[in-house]
Amino acid sequence: MKAIGIDPGTKSFDFFGKEDGRILVDHSIPSEEIAARPELIMDNLLPHAPLDIVVGPSGYGLPLIKISDTDEGDLDLMLPVEYGDVSVNEGIKRVFRLMKDAGLPVWITPGVIHLPTVPEYRKINKIDMGTADKVCCAALAIRDQAARVSIPFTEVSCILVEIGYGFTAVIGVSGGRIVDGIGGTEGGPGFLCPGGMDAELAIRFGKKPQNVLFTGGARDAGDTPGLTPELMAASPVQYAGSREMLLEGIEKDVAAMTVSVPDAREILISGRLTRIPALAAEIIARLSRFGTVHRVRREAQVAKEAAEGAYLLGEGLMGGRYAGIADAMRINHSHGTMYDYIRCAVREDITGPSPRE
Repeated sequence: MKAIGIDPGTKSFDFFGKEDGRILVDHSIPSEEIAARPELIMDNLLPHAPLDIVVGPSGYGLPLIKISDTDEGDLDLMLPVEYGDVSVNEGIKRVFRLMKDAGLPVWITPGVIHLPTVPEYRKINKIDMGTADKVCCAALAIRDQAARVSIPFTEVSCILVEIGYGFTAVIGVSGGRIVDGIGGTEGGPGFLCPGGMDAELAIRFGKKPQNVLFTGGARDAGDTPGLTPELMAASPVQYAGSREMLLEGIEKDVAAMTVSVPDAREILISGRLTRIPALAAEIIARLSRFGTVHRVRREAQVAKEAAEGAYLLGEGLMGGRYAGIADAMRINHSHGTMYDYIRCAVREDITGPSPRE
């Protein structure tokens, strides 16, 4: 079996795939390059053809569907608003159309809100409970804990903290199923993202471009043009406010998630920022009061966790060795749209395209 997973990250598009235990691809391309030249994605796919399955990139996600069965309305549901000049979203759109035209065996996978394992009351007035790539990260976390603790996938219980370059998400897993999620635009600030906004601030944006979601995080709090996570970590005094903004937000979100997953065996951390030693050490120290903390183990040397998790789901969906993960997560039972649970008075003004019949 040949399966490849793609992670459309804010900073880079990552690729990871295997054939019968042998690594086929483990690569990363800056998102701005993909946006400018989407054909670069084929360099990581076509040399390995014929492929059995490719997972992603899926944006906010859709109920599990093969790309050949999608249309432009589905693309609007994956990326429901115009973000202006944001490389990752422009890249997803162009890559989506390119892969569809090429007839590749690509599957679009769900976000947290599409999963039947999350109680409906937790979805009310939510859109971002965790994008499709965060669901893939959870698949990798499930494999990691099951292997390390020697338990079935259906007994995995953890809180996953995924700390990407742009966004931070916290995902609750119980019984091998995602039961709750705090998405990057809902919870604490990320490095780029402002996180959950004061509603009084949100209503004052009017019709401003939605790329506001990529500003106002720890980077902008540092008030230094070009600030990187590495520089923030290396200058703890100068950027104390930025670090505290990011790390305290993570701590608060994990504390909140213990309500939904009180039986979590451990806290698992993953993502680009966890590979910065000084930040990882502080994150682990802060979260240790909630339980044992581990970094999610991965086989990839280059690609991020979401790409490897996407590969796992791909192989699982094809009935391979990780079928138990896809089954436990009930990926095949995903349904609905991110607009289904809006109960605000203005819901008719913000709902998107209708789901396919």
